[in-house]
Amino acid sequence: MGQPNFADAAQLSAYTRERQWSLLLGGELKPAATGRRFDDVSPVTGEVIAEVPDADASDVDAAVSAGLQAFPAWSATSVQERVAIVRAIAQRLRDNAAELGALDTLDGGNIIRLSTSDVRAGAAMLDYFADLGQALKGETSPLSAGALHYTSPRPIGVVARIIPYNHPIMFAAGKIAAPLIAGNCVLLKPPHQAPLSALRFGELIADLLPPGVLSILPGAGPATGEAIVRHPRIRRIAFIGSAATGLAIQRAAAETAVKHVSLELGGKNALVAFPDADPAQVAAAAVRGMNFSWSGQSCGSTSRLVVHEDIREQTVAEIRRIIGELRLGDPFDENTDVGALVSQQQYTKVLSYLDLARGEGAQLVTGGEPFRPDGRDGALIVRPTVFTGVEAGMRIAQEEVFGPVLSVLSFRDEAEAVEIANATEYGLTGSVFTDDLRRAHRVAAALEAGYVWINDSSRHFVGAPFGGVKSSGLGREECLEELLSFTETQAVHVSYQD
Repeated sequence: MGQPNFADAAQLSAYTRERQWSLLLGGELKPAATGRRFDDVSPVTGEVIAEVPDADASDVDAAVSAGLQAFPAWSATSVQERVAIVRAIAQRLRDNAAELGALDTLDGGNIIRLSTSDVRAGAAMLDYFADLGQALKGETSPLSAGALHYTSPRPIGVVARIIPYNHPIMFAAGKIAAPLIAGNCVLLKPPHQAPLSALRFGELIADLLPPGVLSILPGAGPATGEAIVRHPRIRRIAFIGSAATGLAIQRAAAETAVKHVSLELGGKNALVAFPDADPAQVAAAAVRGMNFSWSGQSCGSTSRLVVHEDIREQTVAEIRRIIGELRLGDPFDENTDVGALVSQQQYTKVLSYLDLARGEGAQLVTGGEPFRPDGRDGALIVRPTVFTGVEAGMRIAQEEVFGPVLSVLSFRDEAEAVEIANATEYGLTGSVFTDDLRRAHRVAAALEAGYVWINDSSRHFVGAPFGGVKSSGLGREECLEELLSFTETQAVHVSYQD
């Protein structure tokens, strides 16, 4: 069939069901070696929208072999040529933004305007690392007389990137940028909950890369990821997802070979608001930082509002007002503000936490129930939810819900605020609201978090290192460190004495 109207979920669903979805492997579009496929269910329609090839260890091995075959020529390609190819990939993304964004809305549940924005964000990340291409250089050091000492960054080989479901196309595009610029071949595993945009991305750019340089392998269960992580010829793995899965990856990788593993994991992040902060600004930042628009499905969400008791009531009242103005509806409607949860499993998990919060004694301020748009009885949407009266030890304040649930805790002094903010196993992001410059820097330094906003929330700035501490991960991304992490440093000593 021809291209559908991407704004029409019914037409798009018919298109995704009828077309053939394939792996990208060795430069070719092909089925899984076993022929197995799995059903892909839309969280917007509740229907099966595609049958997706289910890659297994044999496909992983074939992709690695193709990558190893392509690696010598690709790594020897000049940085300028690799930069030109990556920029072409970014342009191909922009040229197909409407289709890729619509696929993410249908497949992942995010609202259409943010899904389309994610396409542009992925393209921007490709361009950023293309800009950094000339940063791949070594150093010289005067370490001894009559000799030259220098270093050079060298690509690793075949590397793996395993991405999550909350921003499928943004991660599929943006996370291949650094390893490609560094001269590596990449094996990309998209999320099984929302694989379609990554597979379509592979189709769109297959002609831009030499065969084997990029493979895209989805899988229905953990076996595909396990085969990737345990493959002895994959020595660099970058994963974004849950802390539990990150631990499993570290364990499996260590049992196979010496590997470099970087992890961007979960968060139970705190926005700390002091009494000199403007309650209206705090409320707006709390709603933005909770990422209600994509149903709270963000590891960086400030899902705990730690607010001074003097401004708590006013802040909560303003949060309730702002949430009341959010428009709930069909995720394909440009006017809708809140998307769907990605799967029935995630939807059930979020509803269970609503019951748990009530059982722990938290007080519901707003939300706390499902929402069904007209004509979308299968949509997995939960109303933006706020609980007050939350104590630091409650599970709702300790565990990552990964849904549209904001917990409000209160404090009396700075020491208590910091103690509450740091009282979880996670340490990804944090936010501090105050007009006191000294306090702002003091509290930011005291927060056990890899990324801290002062008088702001949620926003990322390409070039600023993003990553966490404690159970929130290892390594930093969106910056020069990410590019260099896909290289190994070689030191060379040249003696020029007779």
